[in-house]
Amino acid sequence: MKPDLLLTNMGKLATLAGHSAAPKTGDEMRELSIIENGAVAIKAGRIIAVGTTPSVLSTIDEAPDIPPIEFPGMFAMPGFVDSHTHLVFGGSREHDFAMKLAGKSYMEILESGGGILNTLRATRSATLAELRSNAFSYAEGMLSRGTTSIEAKSGYGLDTANELKMLRAADSLSEMLPTEIASTFLGAHAIPPEYKGRTDDYVDLVVNEMIPAVAEEGLAEFCDVFCEKGVFDIEQSRRILLAAREAGMKLKVHADEIVQLGGAGLAAELGAISADHLLQASEDDLEKMRATGTIATLLPATAFSLDTEYADARSMIEMGLPVALATDFNPNCANESMFFTIALACYKMKMYPQEAISATTINAAHAVDRGRETGSIEAGKRADILILDCPNPDFIAYRFGINLVHTVIADGEVVHTRLGP
Repeated sequence: MKPDLLLTNMGKLATLAGHSAAPKTGDEMRELSIIENGAVAIKAGRIIAVGTTPSVLSTIDEAPDIPPIEFPGMFAMPGFVDSHTHLVFGGSREHDFAMKLAGKSYMEILESGGGILNTLRATRSATLAELRSNAFSYAEGMLSRGTTSIEAKSGYGLDTANELKMLRAADSLSEMLPTEIASTFLGAHAIPPEYKGRTDDYVDLVVNEMIPAVAEEGLAEFCDVFCEKGVFDIEQSRRILLAAREAGMKLKVHADEIVQLGGAGLAAELGAISADHLLQASEDDLEKMRATGTIATLLPATAFSLDTEYADARSMIEMGLPVALATDFNPNCANESMFFTIALACYKMKMYPQEAISATTINAAHAVDRGRETGSIEAGKRADILILDCPNPDFIAYRFGINLVHTVIADGEVVHTRLGP
């Protein structure tokens, strides 16, 4: 066996192996399957061997053209999977920040023409090239922080032409970066001004025009909906999601973020792959999610940016729900860092660092239906691997606020490495 790339002498290698078929739950989330003095062999973008350095070297009968790269004393793990982002948009929202500081709520800012509607105007006026350039910059920054797979939603165009423009921009990123991109149609993110007071008419547009247009071009793997009081109610959300499922898309739901509307229960009812936010979800609806295997994707940086309470991750894990973590990168939550997300999850949601690592790798991979492809370091999977300049998993949350990445390997390529020893 001749690998293209050989990584050896890693202080600790967290493989997270054994959960490609289903996400981790309960106590499983604290088990990282760590190999001391680990090594990984890579060929054609895939992992071909993983184990201790002596065991992997024993399988090599021809040395790679590139000398083996050694990482003594460092901690290696799978690349981060960011399973909830709003990566593509125009403009920015620093001017909304003053309203936040004055005590205005998310919904109050939205009602005043800010928030999503502010971004809608900027996105509609942006060209495809401008949206692509902005999204590339954000994705590249995420990659340098260890994120090798990104879910990217539309939802700031809110008409057919602009929603398609956003999804085309997201689709083009996989040609520009070695990052896995999962695209999500979120035409039901808000009600555009031209449909104010006519939400059902806008739902008609989403169902009868947008979803067929997106499906015809094959631009979205998933469909999401902002199921929330004052946005899309349960019945409107159900109608949109059923239409998307009929068109061949898998389902996600922005659920129970601000009020307890029942979005988590709807996600379970329709077999959604994930329900996201869940700050106000009822225990009964969370139990329905557990029974159907719907993943709870928690977004602590959103609570941080809105200065609200945090989702009850501890209870969800203890009840056996599969929990994922994501940045929720968007104009209102400009968080590109999974390290910051992990720190918030540990400090504010009482997750253990090992649980947070599981939630940002293998469980997040399942939240975008890629658990068999990435999220762990196992033979046959994409070679998405992080080498961190730290000795163990606890250090990741302890040393918050910095980028611990030494080297990023995405799809078998060394795409970022820190200078020096």
